[in-house]
Amino acid sequence: MSSDKSSKLTIFSNKRKQNEPPIPIIKEKSMEKKDLKPAGVFKYFEEICQVPRPSKKEEKIIAYLKAFGAKHNLETNVDEAGNVLIKKPATPGKENFQTVILQSHIDMVCEKNNDVQHDFLTDPIETEIDGEWLKAKGTTLGADNGIGVATELAILADDSIEHGPLECLFTVDEETGLTGAFELKEGFMSGDILLNLDSEDEGEIFIGCAGGIDSVAEFSYKEVEVPAGFLLQSRSKRTERRTLRW
Repeated sequence: MSSDKSSKLTIFSNKRKQNEPPIPIIKEKSMEKKDLKPAGVFKYFEEICQVPRPSKKEEKIIAYLKAFGAKHNLETNVDEAGNVLIKKPATPGKENFQTVILQSHIDMVCEKNNDVQHDFLTDPIETEIDGEWLKAKGTTLGADNGIGVATELAILADDSIEHGPLECLFTVDEETGLTGAFELKEGFMSGDILLNLDSEDEGEIFIGCAGGIDSVAEFSYKEVEVPAGFLLQSRSKRTERRTLRW
């Protein structure tokens, strides 16, 4: 998660002849969570990992966001779907800038290894450093889109950043139907530019979106008796086709 390389630790060996200077031995020092950059982003990501937030069960993370807004004296609104909007006034002198909306979704995919005991409704995500990567212990990490949420919170909490009017939008239930996005009502936001923080590639900006849509298809059929030996023959042919294709 960090672009910084692991720091090196210098250890001096005592295996040397008399009057010779110590022989330095360079060893890799494991990165720790405190080394992750930007520090503010990973501070809030670690906080988010303590809050259960499965899709359609986002009540606890919504409460967390409301408490964050109150702590920082920021206007915070929640719509009927559960989407949260936190507004931050412009830096003095930049009030006439266009309002920018930063958007991310607060739910996460919940999967775990078979040998892991974890309840996504109550248990925090346990994280660890593996080389230069922040990973979860036996579960999904929730960086999709927790890292976007953490980025927005870090910006909202940092008063040293100069900016125009900001609106930070946190939508619900992205993973199982984009429910929060679809149920946004006109007037909930007032920004002119929206930046979605849920892209796949670091350092790249996508202009436009393919979007998403749910389709419902209906068909009718008539049941007929299966001829003797049909199932076995079909399986055999299907296996042959797969063998040829592979």
